[in-house]
Amino acid sequence: MSLFQSLRSLARRVTPFVGAAMLVSACSTSESTAPNIPSNPAVETYAASTGVVIAQMTKVNDNLYTRDAVVGTGADAVIGRRVTVAYKGMLTSGQVFDQGTISFNLGAGEVIPGWDQGVAGMKVGGSRKLVIGSSLAYGNRGAGGVIPPNATLVFDVTLNGVQ
Repeated sequence: MSLFQSLRSLARRVTPFVGAAMLVSACSTSESTAPNIPSNPAVETYAASTGVVIAQMTKVNDNLYTRDAVVGTGADAVIGRRVTVAYKGMLTSGQVFDQGTISFNLGAGEVIPGWDQGVAGMKVGGSRKLVIGSSLAYGNRGAGGVIPPNATLVFDVTLNGVQ
């Protein structure tokens, strides 16, 4: 089971009104000792293997940058629709921490907020790079022992379907 699938399963057991903040809290059974200092994607150093040149990306907000590698021609990924994406997740060092395929309801808080915001607007067949600051990812707790506290994450995502 991938990290996202594990977290999605956890999110289904958490009451909906608690949202992503509770999901971040639930990712660890012990309190974090990391300071709550969110990462800043604009000033990170990215390994060449991530393919990130932040100056060439579109700033969606302070914690989300995107760049379309391929603009799809199929159905639009809109809030409320179920989407299926193939992905590869990396740390800024280039270390791959997860990859696979996942389906989720866009905008429902089943994935990290950076995904809900970053996948919205894609079209089926499209590929997009997402650079997500820690406040839209896993915050100062990290996740699964693989994503450190306050980590900026890099994802390559391909939208395979919209229902």
